[in-house]
Amino acid sequence: MPPIQINAERLGQHIHDLAQIGKIGETGVCRLALSKEDRAGVELVKSWMEEAGMEAYIDPFANLVGVWRGSDPGAPVLMLGSHVDSQPYGGRFDGAIGVLGAIEAVQTMVEQGVIPACNVEVVAFCDEEGSRFNKGLFGVRGMTGKLEADELERTDKNGVTRREALLEFGCDPADFEGYTFQEGRVGAFLELHIEQGPVLESLDEPIGIVSGISGPLWLTVEMTGFAGHAGSVPMSMRHDALLGSAKIIVALNELVRREPGVPTVGTVGSLTVFPDSRNIIPEKVSFTIDLRDIDICRRNALEAELLSVIENVACEHGLTYTIREDTNSDPRYCANWIKAALHKEAGLMGMKPPELMSGPFHDSLTMSYVCDYGMIFVRCLEGISHNPKEYASPEDITLGTELLYRTARQIVVEKGGFRT
Repeated sequence: MPPIQINAERLGQHIHDLAQIGKIGETGVCRLALSKEDRAGVELVKSWMEEAGMEAYIDPFANLVGVWRGSDPGAPVLMLGSHVDSQPYGGRFDGAIGVLGAIEAVQTMVEQGVIPACNVEVVAFCDEEGSRFNKGLFGVRGMTGKLEADELERTDKNGVTRREALLEFGCDPADFEGYTFQEGRVGAFLELHIEQGPVLESLDEPIGIVSGISGPLWLTVEMTGFAGHAGSVPMSMRHDALLGSAKIIVALNELVRREPGVPTVGTVGSLTVFPDSRNIIPEKVSFTIDLRDIDICRRNALEAELLSVIENVACEHGLTYTIREDTNSDPRYCANWIKAALHKEAGLMGMKPPELMSGPFHDSLTMSYVCDYGMIFVRCLEGISHNPKEYASPEDITLGTELLYRTARQIVVEKGGFRT
């Protein structure tokens, strides 16, 4: 393998230092979107962008953007990045290595005296995770003009609206009005990320090239019955919202497991019960559904079956229900020319990384609607993510970042950017 050109020690130090902000336990982090910890993390990363030779600023949607000027500032830009917000019980690497690896790629080119043919932008997108306001990809959707009408009124578990959180963070939602995404402004987007799954480890491969991202469907279901005394209401006369919800949750699991070998996944990750008392029949239950598949036709068919299950369960138990759609995205496939560039550079490194799909969504999912995109996955221990035990070795992160650097350099130097 040719010598590694990026500064792996500097990259490792950046990963370590960022992980100290919002640290929980020995290895976990909690940097919820638009929190004080998130702001502190953004400020630290901003300082590293500036040290690397970029001009850095925070846009109206709380995205941190670093700009490395090229010889043709009017050409479409090459964008690199990911996010630095985390889950409430998250790990050090999810999102963070994509931002810090992108900074390292740019800093390496700067130190080598490279003059890019186009501007290169490194972005730490705001609120990719969606854990605080129950809808993710906020920053990238804001940047690309795809926010929904009620985005700013969404509340967290403490009743804080996203509007209030943005103002506390230092961004004014009033500035949204004057923002318009310029079509064609971005030529391509590259994202480095841990795999968040066990495939690369099972193949004993340090890195992989992503073929596409499964389309996520997020629903919030609220089942309503009638509260009563747990000791006096006969079982045949109950309208138990939790029992009905439990049947739906089990049915979801059975539906997605029905066809062996397919990558369909379904999860209920959050559930609330009212009145939440030991001796009261539950009157109202709200729960989330996360359904994903790389095959949109199969996912749509499963959704239809699930909706039928919900209707049947409601009728059986005398319940009413509402369903809110929080996210609905089609699967999105990586650009063939970017995959070819990644394979070429990996080959020059003496590697043959496998191609694999991504079950989790990423900022790349939204960017795919405005430009070509590609992703590099880094192997993570036992596929663990969204957990303090999340781990990717320094060696594997170095290889992923080196591939990001080499591919970015090929685009902005060898291909001459995106002018045709």
